Amino acid sequence: MTDSSRGIASDVFGGAARASQYIEEDAKRPPAAQQPAEDLGELAALEPDAATDSPLVVAPPRSSAAMTAGPSLPADSTSVLFGGPAAALTVTDPGKATTGFRGAMARMGLPVKPGTDEIEARRVESVRLAAETVVRQATWTRAVSVLVNNPKGGTGKTPTAVILAGVLASIRGGSTAVLEVSDDPGALGYRAEGNPKLGLGELVRDIDQVKTAGRLHGYTAPQTSFADVIASTGRRDRLTGDAVVSVCKVIDEFYGIRVMDSGNVTTSSAFQGAVSVADVLVIPVMNAGDSVLEAIQLLEELRAAGGQPKRLADTAIAIRLTDGRPENQAVSDEVARLMYEAGVTSLHEVPYDAHIAERQQITLSKLAPATRDAFAAAAAAVVTSLKNSVSTEH
Repeated sequence: MTDSSRGIASDVFGGAARASQYIEEDAKRPPAAQQPAEDLGELAALEPDAATDSPLVVAPPRSSAAMTAGPSLPADSTSVLFGGPAAALTVTDPGKATTGFRGAMARMGLPVKPGTDEIEARRVESVRLAAETVVRQATWTRAVSVLVNNPKGGTGKTPTAVILAGVLASIRGGSTAVLEVSDDPGALGYRAEGNPKLGLGELVRDIDQVKTAGRLHGYTAPQTSFADVIASTGRRDRLTGDAVVSVCKVIDEFYGIRVMDSGNVTTSSAFQGAVSVADVLVIPVMNAGDSVLEAIQLLEELRAAGGQPKRLADTAIAIRLTDGRPENQAVSDEVARLMYEAGVTSLHEVPYDAHIAERQQITLSKLAPATRDAFAAAAAAVVTSLKNSVSTEH
């Protein structure tokens, strides 16, 4: 990392250099996602009023290129017969209230318009449905993978991996695996649902014998989100890059999406192996100087390596979580500025969630609606990046 970058950050992060020597516990409490227009082209089908003010995603302007395909149907058509947004299936009169006292009056035939709360609820629902549509409809010509990493401990890597994979699986109907790729056993098995007898260590040992989906399933912990977790169930040998590549190759035979929960040592063989088989990098950060500075250093190291690592850095997506500590708006603004200057394509904010703060097994249905919505927006950005990445392959 350059000295100039550190100098800029030190204005707000006074103790960052000193704090970077400490290892924090996993993040408790995750930030509504705020996203640049270019990352979610599929969300352009939203009505402008619904998309522009969204805290989760900002719809991009119409693309002229989109108007060159097809016969006479306009590119911005919202008809559900021609691929319009799922939100168009909701049959409601936008001019009338449908909930509460106002809704009761409207059902009596009075021309009562929706109140502020109902308008906001409709907007949030429209954004969520649009993000879910992006996630559900994305397709690729091979299995794809997401690497979750920040060298700084306690930034929420494991909760991010579990929840992101859970959202992808719940929307797409499964076919999503969450894999531990840390050198030594991490927290993935502890934060996931279930207590399987077999896990990553046994899978590495038996990898040459796994030829069917049924056999592979025996090393997983199925989640209520329909994702499958492959984590350590106890002590195991240190994971190597070759082992990561071998396991990923087998997983990709039977799952469409693979989310990898990594460790803190980016120079390790396991991490390098994970980088070599990743399509998109997701970086969890906190509103803290050490968290952001190490994330930036990760991006710089990947770019310096060139090739596949550089591509991951150039298309990285950041997710900002909060852990309950007091936050300063100046710090939040500086985090966003530094991350965008470092080249992340989008930054999503997940609000505090008590279920994540419990530091127990994470169940998708127990998360707050705002948390699920924020991760749905992040998942939409991830699958959009995956589509762009895989479509450029020859």
